[in-house]
Amino acid sequence: MTDLLVLAWVVFWIWAATKVYDTVQKLAVPGQKIEGAGVGMAGGLSDAGDKVDNVPAVGDALASPLDQAAGAAESLADAGRAQQEAVQNLAVTLVVLLLIVPLALVLFVWLPLRVRWIRRATFATSLRRGRGGRDLLALRALANQPLRRLAPIHADPASAWRDGEESVVNSLAALELRTLGLRS
Repeated sequence: MTDLLVLAWVVFWIWAATKVYDTVQKLAVPGQKIEGAGVGMAGGLSDAGDKVDNVPAVGDALASPLDQAAGAAESLADAGRAQQEAVQNLAVTLVVLLLIVPLALVLFVWLPLRVRWIRRATFATSLRRGRGGRDLLALRALANQPLRRLAPIHADPASAWRDGEESVVNSLAALELRTLGLRS
């Protein structure tokens, strides 16, 4: 169950990060329009300058302002591109920041605990099959379980364990297995 919750946690944060990314990317639309307008204006002014340049005697004088305006329009297109790049960088930065904390919690807190539990549960599972393993689990229960959990098993569980009473050993082993989240 905890594994599913952790998986849902990770999926939620990835979903949230993609939503943030998509939302921030919408801020690039004005930059795209500025770039498109600048490129269109630069192309039109440059073409007009090329045509006017062919006019005898005054062509150079007429083409010069148009070429300068085309250069200014190209600067406008560059500003649009820079704005889009800034929005892209912001979107990526926000996604990274949004994912770092939740994924770090999973990787550095939950995952080591989960691996430790898997090792303990695997070892306990292998122990519960044999008499010696159940005996070891029972001893572990005697050493680790609170007295309120031991009392219902037997009035003197340690003596019963030492005497090898099968029902007490099995009950203590089952108690230890339940503590690990396993069935006896």
